[in-house]
Amino acid sequence: MARFDPGVTEPKWQTAWDEAGTFTATRDESRPKYYVLEMFPYPSGRIHMGHVRNYTMGDVVARYKIATGHNVLHPMGWDAFGMPAENAAMAIGGHPKDWTYGNIATMKEQMKPLGLSIDWSREFATCDPDYYGQQQALFLDFLEKGLVYRKNAVVNWDPVDMTVLANEQVENGRGWRSGALVERRELTQWFFKISDFSEELLDALDTLEDWPAKVRLMQENWIGRSRGLQFSFDRTDAGDPITVYTTRPDTLLGASFVGISPDHPIAKAMEADSTELAAFLKEARKGGTTEEAIETAEKLGYDTGIRVRHPLNPDWELPVWIANFILMDYGTGAIFGCPAHDQRDLDFCRKYDLPVIDTFFGLDDQTPVKTEAFVPPKTEKVKWINHFAGLDVATGQQAIDATIDFAEKQGWGQGVTKFRLRDWGLSRQRYWGCPIPVVHCDACGVVPEKKENLPIRLPDDVSFDKPGNPLDRHPTWRDCSCPACGAPARRETDTMDTFVDSSWYFARFTAPRAETPTDMAEADYWMNVDQYIGGIEHAILHLLYSRFFARAMHICGHLPEKSKEPFNALFTQGMVTHEIYQTRDANDRPVYHLPEDVEDGKLAATGEAVEIIPSAKMSKSKKNVVDPVNIISSYGADTARWFVLSDSPPERDVEWTAAGADAAFKHLGRVWRIAEEVAAAQDAPTGEDEALLREMHKAIRDVTLGVESFGFNAAIAKLYAFTNALAKSKAGAEAKRQATKTLAQLMSPMTPHLSEDIWALLGGEGLVAEAAWPQADEAMLVENTVTLPIQINGKRRSEITVAKDLAKEEVEKIALADDAVVKALDGGQPKKLIVVPGRIVNVVI
Repeated sequence: MARFDPGVTEPKWQTAWDEAGTFTATRDESRPKYYVLEMFPYPSGRIHMGHVRNYTMGDVVARYKIATGHNVLHPMGWDAFGMPAENAAMAIGGHPKDWTYGNIATMKEQMKPLGLSIDWSREFATCDPDYYGQQQALFLDFLEKGLVYRKNAVVNWDPVDMTVLANEQVENGRGWRSGALVERRELTQWFFKISDFSEELLDALDTLEDWPAKVRLMQENWIGRSRGLQFSFDRTDAGDPITVYTTRPDTLLGASFVGISPDHPIAKAMEADSTELAAFLKEARKGGTTEEAIETAEKLGYDTGIRVRHPLNPDWELPVWIANFILMDYGTGAIFGCPAHDQRDLDFCRKYDLPVIDTFFGLDDQTPVKTEAFVPPKTEKVKWINHFAGLDVATGQQAIDATIDFAEKQGWGQGVTKFRLRDWGLSRQRYWGCPIPVVHCDACGVVPEKKENLPIRLPDDVSFDKPGNPLDRHPTWRDCSCPACGAPARRETDTMDTFVDSSWYFARFTAPRAETPTDMAEADYWMNVDQYIGGIEHAILHLLYSRFFARAMHICGHLPEKSKEPFNALFTQGMVTHEIYQTRDANDRPVYHLPEDVEDGKLAATGEAVEIIPSAKMSKSKKNVVDPVNIISSYGADTARWFVLSDSPPERDVEWTAAGADAAFKHLGRVWRIAEEVAAAQDAPTGEDEALLREMHKAIRDVTLGVESFGFNAAIAKLYAFTNALAKSKAGAEAKRQATKTLAQLMSPMTPHLSEDIWALLGGEGLVAEAAWPQADEAMLVENTVTLPIQINGKRRSEITVAKDLAKEEVEKIALADDAVVKALDGGQPKKLIVVPGRIVNVVI
């Protein structure tokens, strides 16, 4: 009997698939298409178990869809631009391109043994000039359509990496790579006009029925539609009124100050005339622009001396303060502070001894606000204090609506709908990114590059021996001729945010070698992505930016209208976790240990006991990582695939354990041994053939439902049960061969190599990867028998299986002949014998 040896058989079948072109996708109008895509990886240099789980899920779907007659597109590429490559070049020398392409080669070599059904002929990296050249063409098209523009803006500036950071790249006020305290600076930046699509992007979420509800909610909150009141405070001097926007106009009688941003025109105008104010503004502009950074930063204020009149009472004057927690790019850059009902305003007012005025109380508690603002939900009823719109007891939302109506009727305010979503700043002051294809001419201004000159390639001869963007100091690359007038000009040295690269790659996969961003015939056939798979960490920005890009590409003629929402279905998978093993050093600091260094809760080398922290996210710093390359080398790819699919629902975390991997390997070995026994069997049919075939058809039905619903662990549970039924069955050889071939087909999406082995062993035609998916016979799913438990004096002692329509008298005869009943009666007769048809048999002795 041959041993189950994945190290030999898995490479053999991968070669067979490659030679047959099994996974090469070509447009075929005669077949229904199916496009399955996993979020493509950053080439960090090594794959991890999270990659294995993510790509295996996509592979199961792709292989199943091939088997069900679909023309499947399942591509792979690399999200290859970004700061890590530049940081590596600065740290270890060399060039970001060499580091990146070296990592791509390594990771591809690690991924290939997984046996994924990927069309590698469509592979690209976003740092390929052919890819980013078409991205530059898209930029020019967007510019022509008014979808991208340039303006001065306050940005997060990392003083160490010397680049702009997105809000999401600021963690606790520090740059996510350098750890430096982030500063606010005003720079001239390029922006995509995503805010123009706010309402459409929000409303369209309701059409994404096959997206997780939590993802849609996260996007809804990020876009942030709100209706509020916009009005102005007249100044007591001759200055222009100060316009504010508020979502809580109902609290206007609680105003104690008007606050403006450090970047408000009033603050800037005053800055030049006051060294004291200039110093304050310099300090106030430190720190990031994220909500987290603003909320946690120390509240700083400066009294401008300006006073304004309250719109409801001209005799009521409010001071105007500059406050570091007000942003210029949301609303109007000015607010009125209502400290009783806003914690941030309350902290500010307590610090600067400004009044705190309650505008409403709880129904059962009328205690004035002290250190905690009273901020009930807008849906909660409260008791209002002399509300100007005549309210007594009402919810916050009712008061907001009444206030807006009151202000509009009085003519001093206007109800306005605004969105939290801001335009997407795409400029980055770094080298390793897609160059922005414009030039700066003294005569013509900002001039788009001509498309025939694309791609604008990154120069290879750059150095990273100094901080900042090497493109700014390159001796020749930045100098060029103006495309409009031919005069000497300078290239834009900012490059694009890497989110741009990943916002349209799914469309490029439909025609990765096209000389335009897309080939509309290919895009019309392959789009949309039918199933998109990736981590929940990309639920907001990547998906939101991709939805914007799809709309912009449609406007520019690169995608059909149906693809304005590019992803039909989305699945967000859980993480792969592992125990953390740690000991303590002499200073009681944790010392982490690799899983392979621990045996039975002790360090293998010293016998020292380790502290075990269960179910933690795999992290290199905690050393609780499992190397997929080692797992595949020890157990084979099918074992790794089976384990990450079987142990937990795919949307939840799965904990990798050595025991679990070993059990999966042993089970696959058992399946192989069963197949060998079936292949060698020669006996004739028996009376149990039908029972086995019924189990087979039930397995077909249940596994199909599991795969189609992303219940991979449930499907595998059914395969375990079917394997047990097959092993125990006394059916004849032909029935067992049919059942075992079907088992191979049903396991093929999860364990493709072993399934090919079994298929070939049992004489299956061609490759199992290309075989049609088995169909369940509905007639075989109808149960003709029923299993009835037998209770003797109220306790279950046995069971019998009888025909569903068997007469009650016949059921009684079979029950009385059961061994457990015969033994209990001991030659006597039952006091009562009660048969409940289809349910139970009760014997009373």
